[in-house]
Amino acid sequence: MYLDIRKQVIETGINMINSNMTVGTWGNISARIPGENYMAITPSGVDYKEIQPNDIVIMDFEGNIIDGNKKPSIEFPMHSIIYKNRNDINAIVHTHSQYVTAFALARKPIPAAAEDMVQIVGGDVRVNEYFLPGSSELGEAVVKALEGRMAAVLANHGCLAAGRNLKEALKTAQIVEKSAKEVIFANILGGVVELPKEDVDYMRDFYLNSYSKAFSKNK
Repeated sequence: MYLDIRKQVIETGINMINSNMTVGTWGNISARIPGENYMAITPSGVDYKEIQPNDIVIMDFEGNIIDGNKKPSIEFPMHSIIYKNRNDINAIVHTHSQYVTAFALARKPIPAAAEDMVQIVGGDVRVNEYFLPGSSELGEAVVKALEGRMAAVLANHGCLAAGRNLKEALKTAQIVEKSAKEVIFANILGGVVELPKEDVDYMRDFYLNSYSKAFSKNK
């Protein structure tokens, strides 16, 4: 049941851990199931390289388990609230990557300076108001930080990246992490020069309507 989407979530988790975007069992991944108000989400406390298809939990957006033999990630309320509020988001990757987490600990946004980041994110990466992990309040705060964006810095926590599918969500997380590192180095060199809003808007439109055709299908 739901084998294909479960395999996609597992593959994304392996790619995430192999990219050093998190360690151990931290972080979580989910994908909206097309045509249903369900999502597939990683289980709580299972190593990404050991997850089996039936470990991926199928849930509705109200928190009811439809199928699966494990407890879902504690962060399922955040994923559910995002899906309910953003029809353009079909996949979410939450990482504890090193450089974005540095911004999270400082509660600072990642400025709209790197061209690749503004294309895939839509501008700067805002920081949400802090709430405890697993709370619905955290989900609501992240939705606010995500307004007009495809990524957010989770205060004192890590990174949340979204996409039209799992491939794009993971790519977003990787580019945001790279950009966070670049901003830290740029500040060492004397400071960051942010891009004008009109240029950001132009590059986002170019990404959505020309460059990202490979991501446009929900595969």
